[in-house]
Amino acid sequence: MTQKGYGHSQFLMVTSGKISAMSITVGIVEDHEEFRKSLAYLISSIKDYKVEWSFGSVEEAIENNVATDVVMLDINLPRMTGLEAIQVFKKRWEETKIIMLTILEDEYNIMTAIKNGADGYILKKTNPQKILDAIQQVFEGGAALTPMVAKQVLSFFKPDKKEKELVTILTKREQEILSYIVSGITNEQIAVELYISTQTVRNHIKNIYEKLHVHSKAQVVAKALTEKMV
Repeated sequence: MTQKGYGHSQFLMVTSGKISAMSITVGIVEDHEEFRKSLAYLISSIKDYKVEWSFGSVEEAIENNVATDVVMLDINLPRMTGLEAIQVFKKRWEETKIIMLTILEDEYNIMTAIKNGADGYILKKTNPQKILDAIQQVFEGGAALTPMVAKQVLSFFKPDKKEKELVTILTKREQEILSYIVSGITNEQIAVELYISTQTVRNHIKNIYEKLHVHSKAQVVAKALTEKMV
């Protein structure tokens, strides 16, 4: 096994793990054919996970034009890179969640991906079960960052007094919801915990995005942790 891909035998080890009660459709953009097929095999082997398509380039995925719940996106791709593709996919398929799945673990690629709107950033060497967990996590509205990636995020930012003051702009309810977002629970679970509607939760999250100048839950988590807002 190389860092670039996994064999089918290792993927088989996770088929007895946790599964989602809801159907999740997945698209894959990965130019390494062996890894792409192995990843598709892993995902398809789990009940209620369906690989809708898998391509070796962003251009093929765009031409295919079929929205999925989640897109697994490599960074080093022919022609358009994965970093460039994030906003293209988000514009085309607004509700689609994007997980970067790459060997790159440097600050530039991690932070650019998050700033561009990626919902998760996972390394290819990550345990296959963790990759499956990441798919479900972003599908349910969370942010998927491996411990190493989270550490890189924390080390990248320096606390800024002006940014720290942003937390005081948040209402008490928004601060509560921010804490729940960082803990990784879904909007529906937040609604149950706070005895409010899911739509009300969404409205509060929209306000949090505007006040913290972010555009995704991954960005919210990164900013909340780096600025010690929770």
